[in-house]
Order: sequence, then C-alpha cells, then structure tokens
Amino acid sequence: MTGTRTVEDLLRTLAPRVLAVLVRRHGQFDACEDAVQEALLAAALQWPAEGVPAEPAGWLVTVAGRRLTDQWRSESARRRRETAVAVAQPYHELITPSPAEELNKHVDDTLTLLFLCCHPSLSAPSQVALTLRAVGGLTTDQIASAFLVPETTMAQRISRAKQKIKEAGATFAMPAGADRTERLAVVLHVLYLIFNEGYTATSGPDLQRVELTAEAIRLTREVHRLLSADDSPAGEAAGLLALMLLTDSRRATRATSDGALVPLTEQDRARWDADLIREGTELIERTMATAALGPYQLQAAIAAVHAEAASTAKTDWAQILVLYGILDRLAPNPMVTLNRAIATAQVHGPRAGLDLLDSLAGDKRIAGHHRLDAVRGHLLELADDLPAAREAYGRAARATVSLPEQRYLEAKAARLR
Repeated sequence: MTGTRTVEDLLRTLAPRVLAVLVRRHGQFDACEDAVQEALLAAALQWPAEGVPAEPAGWLVTVAGRRLTDQWRSESARRRRETAVAVAQPYHELITPSPAEELNKHVDDTLTLLFLCCHPSLSAPSQVALTLRAVGGLTTDQIASAFLVPETTMAQRISRAKQKIKEAGATFAMPAGADRTERLAVVLHVLYLIFNEGYTATSGPDLQRVELTAEAIRLTREVHRLLSADDSPAGEAAGLLALMLLTDSRRATRATSDGALVPLTEQDRARWDADLIREGTELIERTMATAALGPYQLQAAIAAVHAEAASTAKTDWAQILVLYGILDRLAPNPMVTLNRAIATAQVHGPRAGLDLLDSLAGDKRIAGHHRLDAVRGHLLELADDLPAAREAYGRAARATVSLPEQRYLEAKAARLR
C-alpha cells in the first residue's frame, strides 16, 4: 500500500466522524459537509508530502471549522453577528476537548449522522446517496455506479438532498419510535451498499477496500445493538449483519498476493474465517426462527449454505435456488436474477440459466453493466458455446472499470481463444 493510499484510507475513516462533530456543534449540515470536503481535499494534498499530523482528526476539524468561519464572515450582517463569538474565540478553545478525544467520547455520532442523512423529508434514493457520501466516504462516481445512473445525475441528487436537510430544519439527534422505524430500511440499505463497495470496489486497482467493509460491519453492529436494547424489531438488521459476516469470511481468499481476482469456485475454503462463519451462521439461524422473513435474511441464508459446503460441487444448489426464488419474489432486482440464473444453471443446466438471463433484456437498470455479460459468458462456457462465451467475457472486460475484474475477464476470454 502506498503512502497516498494510506492517507486516503485514513481520511475516509475520519470523514464521517469529523462531520458528525461539526454538525453537532454548528448544525447546518450542508455547510458542514462542504467544509469537511474542503478539509479532506487540503489533507489529501498536504499530508502525503508533509506527513500526517499527530492528531489528524483535530487537524481536519480545525481546517473545516476555519472554512465555516470564512463562509459565515462573507454572509449577511446577521450571520456575522451570530458567529462573532466563535470567530473571536481562540482555536484551541474552539476544539477543546481535542477532536480526537471528542471523537472517542461520542462513539455513536456516526450512527446519529447516518440516521440524519436518512431524514424523511428526502426521497429514498436521495437518502441513500447522501449517506453514502457523508457516512460511507464514497465518491459521487462510485455512488452513481451503485445506482446505475450518470455521475451528473447523482451530483445533482446529492446537492438537492443537502438543501432539503437544511430546509427541513433537521436536528442532530438520534430519532426514536416511529421516526426511527421509518428511516431504518434506508439505513440498512446504505450499510449494504457501503459493504458491497468495500467487498468489490467498482473502480480502481484494488479488488477490495477493507476500510469500507469494516466500517459497514461496525455500524451494522451498532444498529443491531440499538434495536435489540429497545426491544425493537431487529430481524433485518440481524440478517444484514449475518450476511456481512458470512461474506467477509472469504476476504483473505478472494485475491492472490499480486491482487488478481480468485473466483468462489477456486478459493481455498480452509482459509475462510471460521469465527466469522460461526457467528454469522448462528445469528441467521436464530433470527430466521424468530423474526419475519426479509431480503437480508434470505441473502444471509444463501451465504450460510455456501459457507457450510466443502466445495462448489458439494454445495446444496437446490436449496440456494429455492432461496433465490423467494428473494426474487420478495425483492425483485436484476442482480438477484443474475445470481438466480447461476443457481438455475447448477440445478437445471446452463441453457435454463441463459433463458432466465434473457428475461433481463430491456431492463435499463442493468443494461450495459459488466456483470450481465460476465454471467452470460460463464453460462455460455458451461454450455460449451466457447466463441459466444469469449465475446461475452470481452464485452464484460471492456465495460468494467475495476482493474482486477477487468484482468480476470480478459484472462477468461483469452483462455477460450
């Protein structure tokens, strides 16, 4: 890992916590988020050359706070009067206790920020997009890729979301009762997307971004703990946590030492994390026995079936196909259909899987996505239609911006020549 990459990872980890400190102090989510983004940019330019400060969190809070002060100084006389005390106050007083101490003291601030971004005044897509930006640390391009929309569309959506948060007069406090329940589904969806981006990065040289998966698991544990402490329905939070644990158990085997992708069929299952598998399996078994069934629980159950199999050949594909069938009815999604096509091919043959893929023709949500052609290539290869498989792998390789996935798909195509 390069020094620049280390700085990027550190900034991504600190960003939501620094934003939470500023919003709790000053309110005005939109102004604080803009100030934090400017501070992150300054750090990204300075730290690789000058070194990381002794208290990086304090540095970011100080710089972002100064950006806020500069902004407020340029506004109306009313705003200048309101901030006069803060402007005159020495900065060592403004950040007392130190930001690092404050971040450690308020361990739930990121969770509060997460629920704030899921404010009911926003549409569901805007809630997800804003949270991925403010809490997940994802770029606008990465968020657009997750939503399968152009980057400009996503930038406008995030900007409008910040403005609506301001207009709604939202306060920095953990919602309770019906208000929290209303936001929970979006909160879980955001955590799911953050984990997915960490598990398989949509772009860049690395297959995985461990800091994102770790933060998603940490926050999901906090949400599950919060709901369990209040005796609130926690079935889907538990299902999502189990899904993350079971999926993350494979992390060490998903890439070679030089970063090349290793598919599930070729992974050394003896190296999967047994503790994560045990925790995830016990959690999903306990949850499905007591809670109303939901999409995350179904996905966790599928992951548990994979985890308990000694090999791909010994996997209970019939059970997985049944679970995907239920999931596709409960929460229809083109990515679910892709996975169901793979399970269908294992049970009923590759042509049956290809027929299922044809049902996605014309679905704009997945048109042009590299995984559609990647799965098509895999099923065509199983069906011994090697020229068509090679073409599909080639199209998939050209469509992805993830270098490990691109190299893997190019290698698959080259092997079939």
